[in-house]
Amino acid sequence: MTSAPPPPAGSRTLGLGVRAAGALALGLVLSLVLSSCTLFGPGDGGPKSSSVTADPSIAAAAPAELRSFYSQQLKWSGCEGDFQCAKVKVPLDYSKPDGGTIELAAIKLASKGGNKKGSLLVNPGGPGGSGYDFVRDAGSTNISEKVRSNYDVVGFDPRGVKRSAPVTCLTDRERDANRAKIYKLDTDAGLAEALADNKAIAAKCAQKTGPVLAHVDTVSAARDLDILRGVLNDTKLNYLGYSYGTFLGSTYASLFPDNVGRMVLDGALDPSLSNEELTAGQAKAFEKAIRAYVTNCLQNTGCPLSGTPDEAVRQIQDLIAAVEANPQPAKDGRVVNASMFVSGFILPFYNDDNWPVLTQALDSAMKGDLSPMLRLSDFGADREPNGTYSANSAFAFNAINCLDYSMESGTAAMRTDEKRLRQLSPTLGYYFAYGGTSCKDWPYKSLRTPAPAQYKGTADILVVGTTGDPATPYEWAVALRKQLGTASLLTWKGEGHTAYGRSNSCVEKAVDGYLVDGKTPADNTVC
Repeated sequence: MTSAPPPPAGSRTLGLGVRAAGALALGLVLSLVLSSCTLFGPGDGGPKSSSVTADPSIAAAAPAELRSFYSQQLKWSGCEGDFQCAKVKVPLDYSKPDGGTIELAAIKLASKGGNKKGSLLVNPGGPGGSGYDFVRDAGSTNISEKVRSNYDVVGFDPRGVKRSAPVTCLTDRERDANRAKIYKLDTDAGLAEALADNKAIAAKCAQKTGPVLAHVDTVSAARDLDILRGVLNDTKLNYLGYSYGTFLGSTYASLFPDNVGRMVLDGALDPSLSNEELTAGQAKAFEKAIRAYVTNCLQNTGCPLSGTPDEAVRQIQDLIAAVEANPQPAKDGRVVNASMFVSGFILPFYNDDNWPVLTQALDSAMKGDLSPMLRLSDFGADREPNGTYSANSAFAFNAINCLDYSMESGTAAMRTDEKRLRQLSPTLGYYFAYGGTSCKDWPYKSLRTPAPAQYKGTADILVVGTTGDPATPYEWAVALRKQLGTASLLTWKGEGHTAYGRSNSCVEKAVDGYLVDGKTPADNTVC
């Protein structure tokens, strides 16, 4: 996937998918793993260790100041069962490549076929999602056997994520306390309190993370992607990006048009939109998804909702309002506030196969037990049952977005935005608002101005959009396809976030045919 609690800066806004604010950073990964809540078995990683000698022609084509990075020898070692792992050195700051360096963690699911086409690099979303974890946990299940037999599937943690110079901000205990805080952001006092906490946490991020915090932007990550391509000895980048991974992919295509091979961008993000425009699009799309869910729920036995779809939506709104007015303890004694409740509530919308999980959680909540919703919230927040946090996705999400987007953080502007978001999503609009509080006092300013993708290459790019996608609305896929020019749009008529690996055989055959056989689906193919 990329992509549950409030963001690390302490505001009450939620991380809704790829952009809105910092908690559900792992859109695809969460939806895939939640469907079973188990780790998938590893694939055959081939030899326990091996070294890849750099192709001198690939290094020679790189900029002179970066050739030492492109020519480094990649050493794969056995890890994680039968997988192979390696570290790749990249510049900390591309404007000063002779300065410090960082290492990126990569994992490989080696091809079993005898006619390997090269490597397929994968990004599951976020920002903040671990491609390493995705390939290890779901790569052998959610990427078809046809693709895996033709490519070495390689996952990696982008800079700032988990194993790759991670953004570090709070202890586990501090993260629990941060999620438990309640701010009334629609009051001046509540907003001021949130901003003060955000400022303090931002300072901790800077202190604990160090210089890399200034360089976790998507353009730098795209430059890393080209070094990864080079050290894998691929003359062209073959890439599968989900959710935020589509933004990373379109950024790469704009920077390195001649290096694009076969690129699938599933659950597309429109790079031309501002933070506020992206958030508004998600608010509208999630409200649409809620209506689709309640319509389905009312048709099934065991649905705790009743009446018409309008009445069922109001029952959900009333339930959220009740938790907001009176937070309740779960069975483990932790108090569930509305922010936790909403972050748990939205998680199953990433995969409609998980709608029954949401139904069960709502049924329990309406009977007074918020424990199932808290478990969903914890899952989205990377919190393990023992109270530890297994990843830094929320911190990485915030750090990357603060560099990628300039956010409205003035009180009047955020109040106006709140009103707009409440209109677009009466159920969740407030929880999409005030995202600017997370970056107002961030130690580094944004590095880019939103703009359309500028791809001038000749290789066809495949954009995949899902009509009922709540996190990356379908309109964004249509827009990205137009921006890329040399591209094709594949549409899945379905619900949930992204399509490949969870939709139907029509999508799988189209994507596999493109990646393996080089057959680009006709533009506007609908599955």
